[in-house]
Amino acid sequence: MNVTNQVMPSPQQAMAFFGGPEDGPFVMVNLLKFKPKAEYADGSEPDLSGADAYARYGEEVRKLVEGLGGKVRYSGEVTGLLLGEVEELWDMVALAEYPSLAAFRAMAMSPEMHAIEHHRKAGLAGQLNIRTLPGAGF
Repeated sequence: MNVTNQVMPSPQQAMAFFGGPEDGPFVMVNLLKFKPKAEYADGSEPDLSGADAYARYGEEVRKLVEGLGGKVRYSGEVTGLLLGEVEELWDMVALAEYPSLAAFRAMAMSPEMHAIEHHRKAGLAGQLNIRTLPGAGF
């Protein structure tokens, strides 16, 4: 299994994801890896950690998710690995519930999201986003 963290999806990934079936509410599992230091494009805040820059994004994105009728279900620091093997652990896991793919798309394309993305890009080294459907488990 090849695992590659990314900050932004490629156009092909975005088209495939947003072109998928509209099948109701889903939970996005976010595996987050932060930069040691924030890297703002304008060079500002060189002493801010990547996690702190991302926290600025997270606070605002929570409001956007809730405005859609969704909810951030969980976020927590990764402290260890019991099973499996990865070269480097993620720093944080977050679970966000969205009412629909259309709602997620609207949020992702909104001016409000665009206004806060610089914090995400400044703090995030990479991530995995895993879409999950409720009730499909054991």
